[in-house]
Amino acid sequence: MLLSHCQEQADKLLETGRDNIFLTGHAGSGKSFLTRHFLRHRDRKSFPVVASTGAAAVLVGGRTFHSFFGLGILEGGPIPTIAKAMADRRLIKRLRTMEGFVLDEVSMISGPTLNVAETICRQARDDPRPWGGARVIAVGDFAQLPPVNPHSRKKEWAFLDPAWERSQFSPVMLKSIQRSEDEAYLRVLNWIREGQVNDEVRNYLDRRVDEDIDESKSTHLFPHRSRADQLNFQRLSEIESPMREFQTEYWGSLHGIASLKKQAPIPELLQLKKSALVMIRVNDPGLRYVNGSTGIIQSIEEECLVIELKNKTVVEIRPSAFSLLNAEGEITASATNFPVMLAYATTIHKAQGATLDRMVCDLRHLWEPGQAYVALSRLRSGDGLTLVGWEESSIRVDPQVTEFYRSIARQNEVQSPT
Repeated sequence: MLLSHCQEQADKLLETGRDNIFLTGHAGSGKSFLTRHFLRHRDRKSFPVVASTGAAAVLVGGRTFHSFFGLGILEGGPIPTIAKAMADRRLIKRLRTMEGFVLDEVSMISGPTLNVAETICRQARDDPRPWGGARVIAVGDFAQLPPVNPHSRKKEWAFLDPAWERSQFSPVMLKSIQRSEDEAYLRVLNWIREGQVNDEVRNYLDRRVDEDIDESKSTHLFPHRSRADQLNFQRLSEIESPMREFQTEYWGSLHGIASLKKQAPIPELLQLKKSALVMIRVNDPGLRYVNGSTGIIQSIEEECLVIELKNKTVVEIRPSAFSLLNAEGEITASATNFPVMLAYATTIHKAQGATLDRMVCDLRHLWEPGQAYVALSRLRSGDGLTLVGWEESSIRVDPQVTEFYRSIARQNEVQSPT
């Protein structure tokens, strides 16, 4: 796959520069692809990938940010956490020997967490420069889901913390959308990303509302897991084909296996039937499908699923392993099964990072900034969108995020005057 013009420009900064980079852009602009391109010839020991959540780490084959920097649950606050980390010889060796790291889904890392990690890195490397001189490539979009903190009503965005300014990130904004060529849909997505509901957005979403929905051919996105599970089991039970069950095989420590059962994109028991709608949860190196591609099962064998994708391509899917890595990059647990899940329904959170062809979604009663944008930006085209309903109060963005991206735009205008 060739890089777009803006990806080529970003790739030059990643490859030839020494600055810390904040790689951002709208959903579908190719952030993940460009990150993989950057890492293709790099040693993961000297340039590891760390992710904000366990689920994201499993998908990218990386480690969690918390485990890599020895943060734990930050019990007792920053000072005890830093003291504990500085007593960990393996942690200090790990941080001293790395060249840098990629931080995936940075929007879900809170500012205080980023601050503690940066302090630990600086002290462990005995270097006063930001992150002790290690290079940081932070990847993500703050217009998507925010960091979770049940103890605070305020959103502790990483860019609000002094550690962000201290890191001196050079922002790289990807503007060309690779996932879609539907210009009308892209305009609507851009408005929604900014939390704006104008006449164009209203008219577009109103036209997509359909009470007579054929849910059997599209993935339904729900805000809550219970509703997604209920619809999946209901649709599977309506298929007359015999049920086939595949138990996920786990290997590793008890703690690691327990974590994988929560974080891996496959269930403990995979229940399938011929003619069932499924979603593939891995990327194909041959580019025939991506994480989120959906299709209908044509046949089921012990070691192979034959699936007809929405574009009529027929592919064979074999079992894959999803691994959990410890702070040292060692596999502590793995889960092996067919890398698919029932695709009649999933949650908005679980769909983050996936690319869908068709989707049914309910945009009512959403509560998080960016939630509606994450849901809608999963699609390649607006032609695949059906809405159960929508309301303006569900389309929201944190004003601090809006101002942050405006400051990036102003910065880029100064650096590249027209």
